[in-house]
Amino acid sequence: MQPYNDALPKSVPTMALHPYDLYDIRSMLSEEERAVQDTVARFTDERVLPIIGKAFDDARFPHELVPEIAEMGLLGSSLPEQYGCAGLNAVSYGLICQELERGDSGIRSFVSVQSSLCMYPIYAYGSEEQRQRWLPDMAAGRKIGCFGLTEPHGGSDPANMKTHAKRDGADWVINGSKMWITNGNLADVAIVWAMTDEGIQGFLLEKGMPGFTAQEIKHKMSLRASVTSALFFDNVRVPDANRLPNVKGLKGPLGCLTQARYGITWGPIGAAIACLDEALRYGKDRILFDRPLTANQAVQLKLADMARRITMAQLLSLQLGRLKDAGNMQPTQVSLAKWNNCRMAIDIAREARDILGGAGITTEHCPIRHALNLESVITYEGTETVHQLVVGRELTGINAF
Repeated sequence: MQPYNDALPKSVPTMALHPYDLYDIRSMLSEEERAVQDTVARFTDERVLPIIGKAFDDARFPHELVPEIAEMGLLGSSLPEQYGCAGLNAVSYGLICQELERGDSGIRSFVSVQSSLCMYPIYAYGSEEQRQRWLPDMAAGRKIGCFGLTEPHGGSDPANMKTHAKRDGADWVINGSKMWITNGNLADVAIVWAMTDEGIQGFLLEKGMPGFTAQEIKHKMSLRASVTSALFFDNVRVPDANRLPNVKGLKGPLGCLTQARYGITWGPIGAAIACLDEALRYGKDRILFDRPLTANQAVQLKLADMARRITMAQLLSLQLGRLKDAGNMQPTQVSLAKWNNCRMAIDIAREARDILGGAGITTEHCPIRHALNLESVITYEGTETVHQLVVGRELTGINAF
């Protein structure tokens, strides 16, 4: 997060409240949590923001940042130190996601997938041999992972999975395909979920296995600074040693999604803060009818509403993180925060774009880039409607899916 004085428009008198932290949430953080936030914020300011606009324009994932991300301990940050990870708490991981997404959703998505969707299932569901083989290299950024659950015919109904794995002696033979897979063409290992005679199971498919191919998806207008792929499996032979042995059924992939969704509740807060920052700065400098744009009541109402919604999202995610660290977080609580915070951020990005007027449609300013990215963030890891129905089921006891 930017220093307090730097965040204030110069025309605004010194205030007691930080414009992006009206409830002084930073005071609720531990010293370690604040240190994590400051470290990632500096990285975003110094290394991400100078290059991300062009990377988005060029549809290029800035792979050169991966070693630095790994060096800071941001990959698998909540996993134990014995596997080369940082062993941070859930709130620290959330702050990592917030500050990275203040730069770009694509950078946060890379870290989320590597950490929550790839390293987490190996740790939670894998054998000790699998943990020792993969986790240290993944924490160091030497190996990249992707998560294969969503299929072309429909992402919101994972139980209707078409990809299947059949035993053949000591091996498994996998056929099928996955769609909209972040990091797919970068990945050294894919966590692939497939239907078996014993229910859904997870497999570690390694790059170069015969019959396993990844095809990058082009012509995206969202997450352009991220790699998105389709995965194809044509009689891919996988040894049983590559099967995740400690989980069967949908609880495996859904458990991974809960971890990822938790981080996503924090990420859009960063995107929203970036948009509010740009709107404040632009509005102070833009002179219309002999006064700054921010002197207009209509604009101040929009800015105030942005700050209100950001504050609510911050409190929601912080309490969610405290529940997670205490071992009391429930999936419905994650759904509520993911629904609220993604909707908050995409609405703020659009309003900030509007305040910037014609200038807001160019990627020289961040709101349009964040707005486009958030179209994906509000969709993946469960659409807004899915999360609304999860909350509705909790309230009524009736499954309306």
